[in-house]
Amino acid sequence: MDKLLNNGYFWQKIDSLILSTNVVISQEKGSRHSKYINMVYPVNYGYLEDTDAIKVFKGSDKRSKVDAVLVVADILKRDLEVKLLWGCTPEEETEILLFINQTDYQKSILVRRGNEIPEWAITD
Repeated sequence: MDKLLNNGYFWQKIDSLILSTNVVISQEKGSRHSKYINMVYPVNYGYLEDTDAIKVFKGSDKRSKVDAVLVVADILKRDLEVKLLWGCTPEEETEILLFINQTDYQKSILVRRGNEIPEWAITD
């Protein structure tokens, strides 16, 4: 089952989304969260324009691919969110995880990009 998590076609679709859509930065690196002022954004944060609010952490790396997705469970919002990590260094990934997981109200997991394409996903 671990091959399902790193389906190359999944990551290809994510890259297509981010490359074909304008990324709007709503919180610059170093800015404070509007409700929780103790939370300081470790990298730029925003969303994909013209989508149903797909959130993006934009790191300092100039690469044009998504490195990972963050799945966040938020008990205050009673919600699950998926956030894209785009151009993030390993250090920035760690900072983002610490940023998101610093409260008792939300916790996250990081799913890193893989390149394998399982046999079941290959079509003619």
